[in-house]
Amino acid sequence: MLQDILTHLKEPVVLEGLAQVGAAAVLAALVVLLSRQRGLKLETELSVAFARGFVQIVAVGLVIGLLLAVPVAWSALILFGMVGGATWISRQRGEGLPGVTQVSFLAIAAGSGLVIVTMTAAGAIESTVRSLVPVGSLVIANAMKINGLALNRLKDELRDKRDEIEVGLALGGPPPAVLARHLRTSVQASLIPVVDSLKSLGWVWIPGVMAGMILGGENPVYAALYQFVIMAMIFAAGGLTSMLTSLLMGRRVITEAEQLRHIPASEGG
Repeated sequence: MLQDILTHLKEPVVLEGLAQVGAAAVLAALVVLLSRQRGLKLETELSVAFARGFVQIVAVGLVIGLLLAVPVAWSALILFGMVGGATWISRQRGEGLPGVTQVSFLAIAAGSGLVIVTMTAAGAIESTVRSLVPVGSLVIANAMKINGLALNRLKDELRDKRDEIEVGLALGGPPPAVLARHLRTSVQASLIPVVDSLKSLGWVWIPGVMAGMILGGENPVYAALYQFVIMAMIFAAGGLTSMLTSLLMGRRVITEAEQLRHIPASEGG
């Protein structure tokens, strides 16, 4: 196994890739510098995210290269680990919300899991490690992003509209009805990026999966169709995740006495 890793690292294309990473790092450093000059206080988070992303993606590349020969059952374990990581990252956007870790895990696992299982059964995802892990990771990662957006927006809604919500509850309004508009707002806001991506698909941008398939000699029409399938999977997983998150969290933010729980202010707010 160690010999295989060393073989991958010694290939000339790796040096070329590192040079390209260096160029990208210069651009990222520019963003960090501008953040500091404008007082955005994001330089630490941006720097850590960039460095962490580099280490993680290289590690995953090495691991996937080694796992291509293992039984397909390993895919489930790998994807489960990804769901765990996605939960830990996205939950931070809703820190302070009751049961945010459990809700995030259930929502991401259910939303992305249903899509992955369904599309594997439909033949859109091959039942191999080579296909399940990369495509599954796309679905899980986007479910993570949408879950984080939903939690962040819901937290802001509950904090900023607290007086309005408490008045509704005090007047005897059923908690689901009082919270409905705020939960709906969090779902709508979380889906804006993926909806905009669908609107601009093939017009403003050509996604990486389609571009890679075409460069690899695949039929352009089939590449376009498969890219749309990928985007549809991302949309479905994200939509299911955000809706489930809002549903579960809507029940947890209300006490048994039908009062709104305390929602801490956002960091820096």
